[in-house]
Amino acid sequence: MRQPACTFTGHRASKLPWGYDESDPRCLDLKQRIYDTAEAVYSAGFTRFICGMAEGCDLYFCEAVLRLREEHPEITVEAAVPFAGQSDLWPDRQRKRYQRLLEACDERTVLQEEYSPGCMMKRNRYMIDRADLLIACYDGKTGGTLNTMRYALEKNMQIIHLMI
Repeated sequence: MRQPACTFTGHRASKLPWGYDESDPRCLDLKQRIYDTAEAVYSAGFTRFICGMAEGCDLYFCEAVLRLREEHPEITVEAAVPFAGQSDLWPDRQRKRYQRLLEACDERTVLQEEYSPGCMMKRNRYMIDRADLLIACYDGKTGGTLNTMRYALEKNMQIIHLMI
């Protein structure tokens, strides 16, 4: 029997009100709420977490869960990578961050070798199909985060919504 898993969806940095300025108080607040939520989910019995590794909220989530794993080594983190080279076109600093986080994950699943239209949604469906709970950082607008939440609802999955 597999361990109950929690996955995550949220906006990329470019869609966040503060963009890439992670020193913005709103960003710091969101990061703390992500950590607190991951900690509550862990306390409820979840030790397996799946992250899609996109820039922005996904990396905040990955960092929060890896930080939580320092206190609770039974936690495992799977990086669900939509395609090899996901970070190749990112700025150098973000690419290094991605690589460091990817290496820290317990498991890395690369869904396909090259980018193709729809590969991000394929990754999102992969995560939902393997999880029991979704944490969503969502601002009410259309896009991949909303589509992922809709798919989770189709699967009758519980969603914890963190408003941006």
